Amino acid sequence: MFEESLRRLVDSVEGGLACVVMGFDGISLEKYLANEPGAFDVETIGMEYSVVLRQIRTTASMLDAGDLGEVAIRNERLTAILRPISDEYFLLFAMKPDGNFGKGRYLARLVAPEIRRELA
Repeated sequence: MFEESLRRLVDSVEGGLACVVMGFDGISLEKYLANEPGAFDVETIGMEYSVVLRQIRTTASMLDAGDLGEVAIRNERLTAILRPISDEYFLLFAMKPDGNFGKGRYLARLVAPEIRRELA
């Protein structure tokens, strides 16, 4: 369904590990994993981060701050870029912490509308 867009994103960014399109309810629609040793479960990460994203959206709404554009979470072993695609779905792009963060953000911003169009 969206595999080509997800593959392009992961494979185009130095340090790209995985990408998933997931509902804010924690159910994934599609994922792509790079062939990396020691892979992780991107769907579990997405499920847990979906809870955080729902809370951030609720808070932004209460503060009349506008729509959520992007959230980045950087840990010791993983950087996750989360970008809403629609009211129901978001994109999670996971990369190595020393990967090209700027390019990852840029390409995630370009891929999100492609996926939104495919969802329609």
